[in-house]
Amino acid sequence: MASFFDEIARNNLKSLLLLLVFSIFFAAIMFLFVLVLGGGLLAFFFGGLVIVGYAAFTYFYGDKLVLKMSGAKEADPKQYDVLCSTVEGLALANQIPMPKVYVINDPNPNAFATGKNRKSASVAVTSGLLSMMDKRELQGVLAHEMSHVLDNDILFMMIAIIYAGAIGLFAAFIRNAFFFGGLGGNSRNSEGFLLIIGLILGILAPIFALLIRLAISRRREYMADANGARIIRNPGALADALKKIQAYSAAPNAKPVKNANEMTASMYFSNPFSAKSFMNFLSTHPPIQDRISKLEHMY
Repeated sequence: MASFFDEIARNNLKSLLLLLVFSIFFAAIMFLFVLVLGGGLLAFFFGGLVIVGYAAFTYFYGDKLVLKMSGAKEADPKQYDVLCSTVEGLALANQIPMPKVYVINDPNPNAFATGKNRKSASVAVTSGLLSMMDKRELQGVLAHEMSHVLDNDILFMMIAIIYAGAIGLFAAFIRNAFFFGGLGGNSRNSEGFLLIIGLILGILAPIFALLIRLAISRRREYMADANGARIIRNPGALADALKKIQAYSAAPNAKPVKNANEMTASMYFSNPFSAKSFMNFLSTHPPIQDRISKLEHMY
């Protein structure tokens, strides 16, 4: 048995350590990028500009783009009174501005939160989730999503995604430097060694970055489960919601979220793709049975 606070602290520490490892790895890749290319500082500067531009665009416009891509429509408070009043109650209880509420016309039971910060947050739920959950279970799912807002997980995961994208970009530069000749001022004696290092990094660095990003995402999901259960003081409600989603995913006619993609998958309450199409260690979410088990043993 573990308390809400034990689970929150444990997963927060693990995710912060993973982000620290990611930061060190990112710095090492940048250093080796300059070392391998020698005089290729112009390419380094250009790559840096691309990353900064991507980060700025994601920060200022990413939430709007995600909502548009997902087909989310702002919820009518009269038509979706239970949904909107539940979000409002959770916001008041946590002393944050009420997020904008959206509904996605999709049979897959799912939800996500997005936004730059607490003042500009949005919560979106699918029509499948609304039709499947009772009020208690819906509150559990929404508390999970609100905890992502409270813990700044949206910004947290944005940093991880940018790191992974930047590492992939630098790794591609390093690979191309060897395939097309770009060792700059490196001597012939070091060329063979750098060739081996560059090829290894060019191939393995993006894979390692992906695995770290996925591990961070899974830790933040465990943390949001624990924090969501703490908010409503009812881990059973969240566990029951996950059981219904598990049953839906196991059904032969289960469909993935229509507009989800690899970049937005980590935002969802549960894996938006087919559970059978991804191995657990390559999923943005922990195994759903593990999440249920943790919640059932939480107090």
